[in-house]
Amino acid sequence: MKTTFLKIGAAGAVMLMAAGCSTMGGAAKDEAPPPANPAFATEMAKFNAQFPNDKASKYEDVSINFNNTNKLDERGNCHDKSKYPVVIVLTLDASGKVIRSTTDVENSKAECFRQAYASVQLPAPPFAPYLKPIKLR
Repeated sequence: MKTTFLKIGAAGAVMLMAAGCSTMGGAAKDEAPPPANPAFATEMAKFNAQFPNDKASKYEDVSINFNNTNKLDERGNCHDKSKYPVVIVLTLDASGKVIRSTTDVENSKAECFRQAYASVQLPAPPFAPYLKPIKLR
């Protein structure tokens, strides 16, 4: 399964779309939307503050390719836990290791993705801490 990464700069939101697919066999059709995580807005503001920056923009492409090549979003079968997408913001250290994650919502799918990305090693970012949002279907 591919993921969609969010890339937000001073000019506004631009979504980088990778082919998103998911089998949603485990999610109920009448499922209620999950509650929002109030901490998420702060993390997205930190991500937005990283732009405009040519090195950060180039790193977005590198990290998209790395995530899709390694199918990190497929760990734990998280996609089937809810029909609603989850946006996760990964905080990376200087080596590219995930040291924290915050999701836009709170449910079992969000928790599953937080666990799946815990301690993942991505390529080293251009600076640290680096915040990396990922939209997961």
